[in-house]
Amino acid sequence: MNITKGKVAKAQKVVLYGPEGIGKSSFAAQFPDTLFSDTEGSTNNMDVARMDKPTSLTFLYQQIEFVKQNRPCKTFVIDTIDWAERLAIDFVTSRASKESITSFGYGEGFIQLEEEIGKLLNRLSDLVEMGINVVLNAHSKITKFEQPDEMGAYDRYELKLGNKTTAKTAALVKEWADMVLFMNYKTFSVATDEKGKKHKGQGGVRTIYANHHPAWDAKNRHDLPDEFPMEYSQIAHIFNGGNQATPTQPEPQPDPVIHQPTQTEQTRSAPETTNQTTEPTTQSEPEKTAQQLDSNIPKSLRDLMEKDQVSEEEIQVVVSQKGYYPQGTPITNYDPTFIDGVLVGAWVQVYKMVQDFRESLPFK
Repeated sequence: MNITKGKVAKAQKVVLYGPEGIGKSSFAAQFPDTLFSDTEGSTNNMDVARMDKPTSLTFLYQQIEFVKQNRPCKTFVIDTIDWAERLAIDFVTSRASKESITSFGYGEGFIQLEEEIGKLLNRLSDLVEMGINVVLNAHSKITKFEQPDEMGAYDRYELKLGNKTTAKTAALVKEWADMVLFMNYKTFSVATDEKGKKHKGQGGVRTIYANHHPAWDAKNRHDLPDEFPMEYSQIAHIFNGGNQATPTQPEPQPDPVIHQPTQTEQTRSAPETTNQTTEPTTQSEPEKTAQQLDSNIPKSLRDLMEKDQVSEEEIQVVVSQKGYYPQGTPITNYDPTFIDGVLVGAWVQVYKMVQDFRESLPFK
């Protein structure tokens, strides 16, 4: 049994939330070497590295797996987690052929939603264990709150997750995070009219609140002050220290990739020329596959097919093998609930069937 003392430098799990337009995306972009999964499409006017907007929960899972396998960044940002929750809701409802998350009996829909959000957070935790920071941006909402030991109720800011009291996704995300930082405009004064009544707020500066308050949720494990200006320099020391040990993990991987070509150049110059001639053909194949796809195929399915280079004919084959539709039926004629619930919802299994079909071909 190993016993250690002192602080352990590691990647961080961060939740940034606040009202729209406060600057959550711009703030997250200042983290070390960021890569965005823009579920909301809010970074189009920002100079950041981003992945394609995920159109399904399955697509978002594949993006996380790509980051896990290739380590293209030091910080992975989901902007925003409440829009990612919508993908999870679509996944749960499509899988069960329900029209709404409330169509399940006895809150079963919210239980399944909580399970899917838990799976998403577990996948993100795998990135943290590898030394990659994870930042979840979220919108805030104002709710009426009443504590059992207090007189009366008051308004407070919370994560805009789980619109029903039976939904526990907000609590799950807060428990998962190392830091929950609330961003808001701090009002300096309130102007009054001639009769002394409050009229409107004046002044204000964008402020981060790092500790719990009756009016908002926040927490941190780094002894941050209760509030400070919304400047990344205020928390940069946490990530500078947290990432000191992480570069030692990805560094060994690039070395083989760099040295293998040099060895082939020295010992096998002829095979290298063949590799150079074959690589352009393999790179052009995905482009042809993407161009051949019918634009009327639902985007959630089309994105997955383009990413894994799956043709419409291959989908038709595996669908007919299972007896869902006759061979040759266009995908656009499939029932939308079948596309969302079976093809998109169980894409991992569908793609495995496509791979099995490819291996069964005589010329394979």
